[in-house]
Amino acid sequence: MVEGRTSNVEGWLLLQLSDSAFPTGGFAHSGGLEAAVQAKLVSSERDVWRWLGDAVWGIGWSALPFVSAASAGALAEVDAACDAFLTSAVANRASRTQGRAFVETCARVFPHPEVAALRVEARPRPCHHAPMFGAVTRALGASADEARRVFLHLSLRGLASSAVRLGVIGPHLAQRMCFDLHDTLERVAADCAELSVDEAAWTAPLQELIGGTHERLYSRLFVS
Repeated sequence: MVEGRTSNVEGWLLLQLSDSAFPTGGFAHSGGLEAAVQAKLVSSERDVWRWLGDAVWGIGWSALPFVSAASAGALAEVDAACDAFLTSAVANRASRTQGRAFVETCARVFPHPEVAALRVEARPRPCHHAPMFGAVTRALGASADEARRVFLHLSLRGLASSAVRLGVIGPHLAQRMCFDLHDTLERVAADCAELSVDEAAWTAPLQELIGGTHERLYSRLFVS
């Protein structure tokens, strides 16, 4: 907890971290959706719905184990394991970019010595997003369950926003889809809560494969 602040700081902190105005650069990434749209794999409301549903489960299995493990400590080992797990060059680079942006932003925003220490500790390492998210939220006093839930929310919000900016669906429909996926988010949060790093897996291989083609697109709106 940030020194000198009230005992309810975690609730306000989680709201701040999940705010779209929090500048971590997440909206620069589409999670492979842009490549899927250009490949005509996603071109309708039904396609977006299916993509988001598969992606939420994929994030639960491929990212939440690293969020959980880093929330428990041993960041260096967890970060190295995440680096080995992310075999796609595009996904690996995007994860490192987002992880560094997240810890840098948190170190500038939150006057907490543990976050500042993580910023220094992460510099010579890959600094992947999921491990850094778990480590930073732990340093700020959030529980592992809270970290997992916020991470899931941010991931879904980013994908839905990407679909809007790519012109596949409108903003109202995107929010309706996020609302309709609340039950799925709850199941993923519960089912993936105890997964270890060794159990991390890709449950949506097509999304992983098509995301890896992003850097070969002729024109790109997103970084990944």
